[in-house]
Amino acid sequence: MEVKVKKLRDDAVIPTHGSEYAAGYDLYACIDSELTILPHETKMIPIGLAMEIPVGYAGLIYARSGLATKKGLAPANKVGVVDSDYRGEVMVALHNHSNIEQKIDKQERIAQLVVTPFLSVYFKESDSLEDTTRGTGGFGSTGSK
Repeated sequence: MEVKVKKLRDDAVIPTHGSEYAAGYDLYACIDSELTILPHETKMIPIGLAMEIPVGYAGLIYARSGLATKKGLAPANKVGVVDSDYRGEVMVALHNHSNIEQKIDKQERIAQLVVTPFLSVYFKESDSLEDTTRGTGGFGSTGSK
């Protein structure tokens, strides 16, 4: 599947994947110089790219496991969503979960993008729902006792 990418800056890096079967494509910080993220601070990091995600798909932005575990840096919204009709610059809201300041280098891999299909649904109001064994049991209701 082809995903069109428009460079908004000459130094932007087209997403890459680390191995042949990797689901995620690395997104690179498109910044002029090293950037500091203070403890528990969130900064919007540009990647210098706009994309044309195909209709019926979404680009989901996830943490890079190494960055999250080694530096405590991960998307603030947990999973970012790039809709197929969005044509602006893709940004990553990177949050520092650690207690020390962290640095992001120019063209550092900061997140990963997974392009995935989704279902379009409609919601229909109803006075009743089908009964199930679980019923209204919520958080933790299916765990062991």
